[in-house]
Parts: sequence; C-alpha cells; structure tokens
Amino acid sequence: MVMRINLDCNACCRKMRRIILRMKEIETHMIEKQQHRVTVCGRFVPAEVAIKIRKKMNRRVKILEIQELGNINGHVEQIPPPVLAQPVEQMPPVLAQPFSNLPNYTSHL
Repeated sequence: MVMRINLDCNACCRKMRRIILRMKEIETHMIEKQQHRVTVCGRFVPAEVAIKIRKKMNRRVKILEIQELGNINGHVEQIPPPVLAQPVEQMPPVLAQPFSNLPNYTSHL
C-alpha cells in the first residue's frame, strides 16, 4: 500500500518509522521523504493502518495505491487461511495440583 503523508523534517520521518515498526501487521516499509510517500507491505486492512497512522502522526493520510499480496506480476498465489485457535469446548482439560510443598507465608502478616 502506498500512502501520501506530509513528512516535513527528519523528526517526522523518525516518528513515522517508530510508528510503523511498532505495528505488528506491517512486514516491510519504505519512507520517501522528498515525494511525501510511505510504502508498507504486509497482511493488514489498508484503511485501519491509515487510520492508525493518522491518529498517531496527527497528519492527513491519503491512500494512493493498494496492491493485493497474492496478485504480484499477474500471478495469483494461494494464500492459506489463518489458523484459528481451538474452541474452549474442544481443548483438553488442565489438571491443577495444590501447592502443598510451598511454605506458609500467612504467619508473617
């Protein structure tokens, strides 16, 4: 996804880089200060990422281009669906044992 955001100074670029690095869904990024463009790649919803950046940078963000992850060079890759955790009903029970070998600290209160 390519976004247009006004990056005036080096401090703005550093702040943008920190924000992007803290976002788990973004895998790679490229900041072009002269063209006022930021390119990010990863598995995310583009509108949500743009909103997060707008809120944290307090600047307008315009999405210029969105390229699908699986549609690179005209070749559509099969993206596996995300692995879902097992429902609680299907998980095996956990057996808890009392902590009988721990010292009694109630006498110190």
